[in-house]
Order: sequence, then structure tokens, then C-alpha cells
Amino acid sequence: MTTVGTTGTTHRPEAAPGLADRVLGGWLGRIAGNMLGKPVEQGEVWTRDRIDRYLRRAGALPLTDYLPEPPPGHDGDPPLRPEWRQCVRGRIDGSCRDDDVDYAILGLHLLETHGFGFSTEQVGDLWLLRLPYLQTFTAERAAYRNLANGLKPPLTATYDNPYQEWIGALIRADVYGWTCPGAPRRAAGLARRDAVLSHTGNGVYGAMWAAALIAAAFTAPTVRHALDTALTVVPASSRLARTVRRVVSLHDARLPWEDTLTTLAEETAGLGWIHTVPNAAVLTAGLLYGDGDFTRTIALTVRGGLDTDSNGATAGSVAGVLTGAEAIPAQWTEPLHDTVRSAVFGFDGVRISALAERTLRLAETDVLGPGLDTLPG
Repeated sequence: MTTVGTTGTTHRPEAAPGLADRVLGGWLGRIAGNMLGKPVEQGEVWTRDRIDRYLRRAGALPLTDYLPEPPPGHDGDPPLRPEWRQCVRGRIDGSCRDDDVDYAILGLHLLETHGFGFSTEQVGDLWLLRLPYLQTFTAERAAYRNLANGLKPPLTATYDNPYQEWIGALIRADVYGWTCPGAPRRAAGLARRDAVLSHTGNGVYGAMWAAALIAAAFTAPTVRHALDTALTVVPASSRLARTVRRVVSLHDARLPWEDTLTTLAEETAGLGWIHTVPNAAVLTAGLLYGDGDFTRTIALTVRGGLDTDSNGATAGSVAGVLTGAEAIPAQWTEPLHDTVRSAVFGFDGVRISALAERTLRLAETDVLGPGLDTLPG
């Protein structure tokens, strides 16, 4: 199991987890991180300071479990999201439905249906067949509407879509990392083909970066190595890459986590709480300061604010792959009861273990589609 020594240094286990354990760890980590962040998913009101004030009132700092129920005196804070009763400690009975998990399921179904050579058009077709319109948001809803009106990619991403660089494509990227273990450029290429249905610019780069990060986590000795590798798949001059490097530099300078996030919030001010770039900063900080420890990683990431459930999900996926499922503490996994709620037609109530087994079969596939070793131009 991953342990934290007295100096705060995280030590990886001598016997590294196997591929099956890492894939399951990715699924469990994504779902647990999503559930942790869901009650406070409204970044314009649930700021970092408000999240920590809530936790202090509840006696839940340091955060080592799902969020507690609203404590006495909570009336002065913003309300939690309506789903909070299914997402707080002591009340969880399987996972809540959420788009951050729906898209991982849909991506798995895409690869099972069309293989690694899928087209962007086939991504859109599967949305129309399997995903309810009212369970899509921002850029995905704009692209869905464009698809229904007969538009084809890349117009689906650009027509009447002000959300092109928001976080939606990034949250769809995990399955491409899970199915390309140790092959970050292949993962990034798959994520790009999916992302251009609804996103452009940093929205696409965020998906490529996340997929590569997860793929790299299967073989990287530390989370820092995985982050360094993931940066190689996106343009170095992009705002996403510059922001991630900025977080890395502040961490290297031993700036405290709180000060790093304050600095990045100032430098990304005006982009909004669902934009890819500031969320990538919060996610990178959570991964670096979490230093490979699963609980610390998702706790810091969610406490960082902004799109808390999406960031918690991706941080949990990376940390779960790094540690493997066996090393994830039981308080995160046992309440899930190996069950997922999903809006994807035909998948509601599916077992998490079954999703992981299906993902593993794809990850072990030797025959990949042409051109996946290099990124498309």
C-alpha cells in the first residue's frame, strides 16, 4: 500500500500493482473523486475558502473521507447541490449518476463498438443513440444540438458554441488513457478524435493532456513523471501547457499548496470556473501536493474549488492508476457497493468491476488502429 512517511514523502510499494488492479483503480478513483466533489460543484459560489469553512465547521479537516452532512449553522453558507444526500459520508449507497462517469462509460462502449479506429462522426452517432440530451451540458449540449440539426464535425464544435474551451472534453478522456497503458501519445490521439466533436483549442488540449496523463500513470515511477510526460503531447506554447508548467514551478519552489492556488487563481482570473485552464491548474496542484497518496490527492483537488466533481474524478483516476485498486482506502470504495448509476442507455446499475474487466480486455488488445502511435495533425 502507498504510505506517507514522517517527512511527507510518498513511497510506492515494492511490488507494483498489475494492469488489472490499476485499471480497476482508475475506475474506482474516478467515481470516488467525483462523488467527493459533487456536493460543492458550483465554483462561483463554493470557493476554496467556503469549502474549507464548511469542513472546519463539521470538524472534517484534514479531509480523509467523503464530505460530511451540513453541520449546525450551515444556513449562512451556499446550499449544497440537490444530490448531496446521496454523496455524503454515511448516506452513500452506490454511486450517484453524473456526466463525469457517464462519458467514461460511453467511451468504453464506443471502443467496444467501433474499435480504436473510431471516427469523430461515430462518437456523435453514439451520443444521439445512448445519451439523453438533458444529461448533456455546455459544449456537449451545443454539439448535441448541432448533431440533431444535421451538422457534421468540426462544425458541431464551432457553431453557436461559446463553451469550446471548457472542461467537457477533458472529462471524457479517461477511457483512452485506461485502454492505452504506457502509451500516452496513442491515448492523446484517441482523446483528440473524441474532443473535436465539441471543443477547440485548449478544450481539445485538455482532453489530450488528461488522456496522456492517465496512460503515463500506468508506468511512471511518480506522478511528477506522469505530468512531465503528459505535457509532451500538447503544444508547449498553449495556455494549458504554460499553466501546468507554472504549477509545477511553484511546487518545485516549495510554495505552499494554498499559495500556489492563490497565485494561479490570479493568473487565470476571468476564464470562469468551468474553463479547462484554471481547472487544469487545480488538478495539477492536487496531484503534485498529493504526491501519490490517494486520499490526500483527491481531498486537495476538491478543496481547490472550481469544477470540484470533474477535477476530483480526474485526480482520482490518476491516483487510482498509480496506486492500484487494492491500495485505495476502504472508506472510498466500500460505500460504492461496486455499482454505478448512469444515464447512458443500457448501463444503469452496471458493476464497476464489470466495467473494469471490459476496459482491461481493450487495454490488453495487441492490434491497434493505424496512426495511433503519432498524434494527428
